[in-house]
Order: sequence, then C-alpha cells, then structure tokens
Amino acid sequence: MKIDFPVNSFDISEDDINSVLKILRQGLISGDTSVVREFEDKFASHLDVKNAIAVSSGSTALDLAFTLCNIGPGDEVILPSFTIASCLFPILRMGATPIFVDCDLDTWQMNLNEVLEKISSKTKVILVVHTYGLAVDLSGLIDVCNSKNILIIEDCSEAQGLQLNGKYCGTYGDIATFSFYANKLITTGEGGMLVAKDPELAERAKKIRNLSFSAGRRFIHHELGWNYRLSSIQAALGISQMKKMTLHLENRRLAALRYRENLVNLKGIKWQKLEASGSRNVFWVNGLVFDENYYDNAEIISAGLLQIGIETRPFFYPLHLQPILSNYEWEKVKLPTTEFIAKQGLYLPGGNSLNLRTVDKICEKILDFFIQ
Repeated sequence: MKIDFPVNSFDISEDDINSVLKILRQGLISGDTSVVREFEDKFASHLDVKNAIAVSSGSTALDLAFTLCNIGPGDEVILPSFTIASCLFPILRMGATPIFVDCDLDTWQMNLNEVLEKISSKTKVILVVHTYGLAVDLSGLIDVCNSKNILIIEDCSEAQGLQLNGKYCGTYGDIATFSFYANKLITTGEGGMLVAKDPELAERAKKIRNLSFSAGRRFIHHELGWNYRLSSIQAALGISQMKKMTLHLENRRLAALRYRENLVNLKGIKWQKLEASGSRNVFWVNGLVFDENYYDNAEIISAGLLQIGIETRPFFYPLHLQPILSNYEWEKVKLPTTEFIAKQGLYLPGGNSLNLRTVDKICEKILDFFIQ
C-alpha cells in the first residue's frame, strides 16, 4: 500500500550530514569523546542546567532515572496510564508497584487531583509525563513532594522546547529524561538525555551508563551498570539539529494551526488545547479525539485514511490495561478518560519538515473521506 503522507516527516539537512561526516573522518565514533561532551554541554546550556548525561535512548534514560531513585519491592510509583510502556517497564523490572492515574479530557495530561489522592506512605517517585506537547502543571506538586520526600521524574520525551511558566520542562523535577528518536523536535535517530539536579546523582548516572567502571583499576565493578552510551556519530547529529530547534518549533506550530483551520467544520472532533496551565503547545503530534456519538472508534478511521495514503497513529493504549500486568499482582483500576481517548484518539501526519502545502493536501483528502 502506497503511503503518500507518512505520519512523521523528519528534517535531515546537508549541514546535518556534513556534521556527521566530519566526525567520521576524524575517527571519533565511540561514546566517550569530546563530541558527546559537547552535545551534553550544549543541551545543558539550552535548559540552563548543570548536568546533562547523553544516553542511547529515551527508554534507557528512564531506566537510568529509576535506577538512580533506588526503587524496589514495597515502593510505589505514581504515573499516568496514558503514556508509552517505556514508563512502566522499569518500575516492573525493579519490583516496585505502579499506581496509575487518569488524565484530563482537554489537555490529556495526568490528573493532579488524583495524583494527590493516591500518594501514600509507600510513594517513592512520581513520574510526570508531559504528553503530546503540553505540560503538566507542577507548581503545587513540587511542594507536596518536597514535604514528603518523594522524588519527581519528568519525562520530557514529547516536550522538548516546551516551557512551563517561563521555564523549560525538564528543569522542575529531581530528574528529567529526553528522547531524540526520529519523530522528536531534534533527532539523533535513537538517543536520549538525562538531567539530574543533584550533582552526586549526575556523577552516578555517568558511571552507571558506562558499565559502572571504577575510578581506579579498570574492569573492577562495585555495582550493576549498563552500556547506555550515545555514540559520537549520534552526538554530532544532535549538535547540528539543536541549531534548528526554533525553526522546528515554528514549523510544527504553523502546521498544527493550519490543520485546525482547514478542518474547523468537521463535526465530532476535538483537538488538544493550544495552551494550558502556563504552557504553550509545542505540537509533538497533531492529535485529535473523535466523538463516539459520530464515530465508533479511531482505529476504523485510521484504517480508512491509510487506504487513501494518509498514515496515522492511534493514541497510547492504557498502561493499566496492558496484558503484561496479568503476570503481576496489582490493584485493578478503571480510568475512564484514558480509556476513552485511547479508543477515540489518533494523530495525523506531522514532524519537523511538514509544510503548509502538504497539510492542505492532507486536509482535502480527509474532508473528502468524511463527506463520502
């Protein structure tokens, strides 16, 4: 089946390619070079933080974050059910208990009132996921967590460039994670970054990502480690991509507004908010939810759009309904908003290089599809 409009359009320029070629010609290909450190420094400077640690993916950044929090059996981690499984797997691997919360119908962010209700004496970490381009309002949660000695991990994989009350997301929590997958604001193909406020945590993160080598005699290890390193090739691409962050943000915003303008008369759809709780949407995706009074579910619509060359993606499947959880003992919950938008939501083609002319063509086909 021919796909005329892929769900993601990334932007790899000649400058990006030349940056990678330069590093290759210099023979700087491993994960322990000045190139990787330059990428870390530039990313830290962008956020105005002191410690940024490059890793092999956003998922490994989350693994590393939970490792730094020392969670284990008997500990509880509060997290949204409406997010990707990368947020759940480290919790299960470490033997802790996930406590799922529902999301808001308008913003699709985790319900903070429910978070506060589910905090217990066993709560060790709250994972805050800034979802699909808007921010979770952390202003009140931080004080509560500080008073109860609860750590906050911010997952900013979908929130690069997103500001909350004038500060970048990723600077509020104790630890923050980022992804540089192909559909992100900047990409290294795969790759990620971890930000830690505590300098001791940052140093431990650097050690663990490199097989936990000791400072003295090489090949001696006192704790478990992993190879979570980012290669210099990827770092070179990341450095080049960072120069285009502002351009990518503007392209995504223009495309998102054009979608809304072109499809304004299409009944039974609801877009994510443009702004909410001190944040202005950076449109990681162009997501919309279909009214169930008009449409059975988004999966049927997605299949129909694919037939006319438009690739889409369904919304995240609820974590609290994942089949893997049948292997674990946990309290089953009902989270109606998450279940609803997971069934009725999808996102349209987007990405860093999607232009307005292409958006217009996509919208013409979408309108024809629904009129038929």
